[in-house]
Amino acid sequence: MNLQRLTILVEILDAGNLSKAARKLKMTRANISYHLNLLEKEVGVQLVRRSTLSVEPTEAGERLYEHGRNILNELMTARESITTLGQSLQGRVGISVPSGFGQMFMMQWLIEFKERYPDIHLDVMFENRIDNMIREGIDIAIRIMSDPPENLIARNLGTIRYIACASADYVAQHGLPTELQALAEVPIITSSVVGKRLRLRAYKNDQMEEVYLSPSVSSEHFPFIREAMLAGLGVGIMPDYVVLDELKSGKVLTTLDDYTLSIFGRQMFMLYMPNRHQTRAIRACIDYLLEKARQMNNHLPTPCEITPKDR
Repeated sequence: MNLQRLTILVEILDAGNLSKAARKLKMTRANISYHLNLLEKEVGVQLVRRSTLSVEPTEAGERLYEHGRNILNELMTARESITTLGQSLQGRVGISVPSGFGQMFMMQWLIEFKERYPDIHLDVMFENRIDNMIREGIDIAIRIMSDPPENLIARNLGTIRYIACASADYVAQHGLPTELQALAEVPIITSSVVGKRLRLRAYKNDQMEEVYLSPSVSSEHFPFIREAMLAGLGVGIMPDYVVLDELKSGKVLTTLDDYTLSIFGRQMFMLYMPNRHQTRAIRACIDYLLEKARQMNNHLPTPCEITPKDR
């Protein structure tokens, strides 16, 4: 079987259409289509169903893709083991991290990783998009969500605990809501999009309740959200790690503590593509981030360790 044509099939299915595959392989779309047709004639079956904008594999195409992906991964691993013999860890790692957690924790983690491996090129994006997270240029994505996509490998990095909170000064003037539905009547500060209704789910005693909120202040920049809440602009709905020091000092008070709150999901996952070749640099970054998350989970206080007295 022609290895070039097998490579083209893999790239077509990875890209999702002929045009993207052609750009990556620096070939014309017509040339890509020509080689695909030759491969289908060689194996005697249709491998890809084509539409104007996308392609999807047939059952035979899916099976051949899996074999082709494994073969290409082995070839790339063999090439890398020879070309990097005796060299320091090199290569590029494209990583997409959530804006809030990325700014407050992962920024320092990635700086330390770069200091440890100075010859690795880190390309870091701070974003919260949930569509097409693993795309061209992205090797690893970190996201907070309820359920990871089934087509990606997901490594659980830990649980995110959301709280309803406000500054002590705000509480002194306005008090805090003591009923879940009362959150709809107060100014809310959170990380949702301005102008869009936000659905907050709350769980207590195996029962789920919902309340729709219209934030008065929202941003993807968590330090700003924290400062807006500390300035007394409203009740914050945010992960507890954003205000741990303020909770312990009593500058921030919480409410509805008997609920488990969820906005965008409560688990943080590391996501990457199955069957895609991982360079030594990518594997090193994955292992490093898993270890940093483990250390963080071991040192962050649990809810019971932030006592009502502290609050």
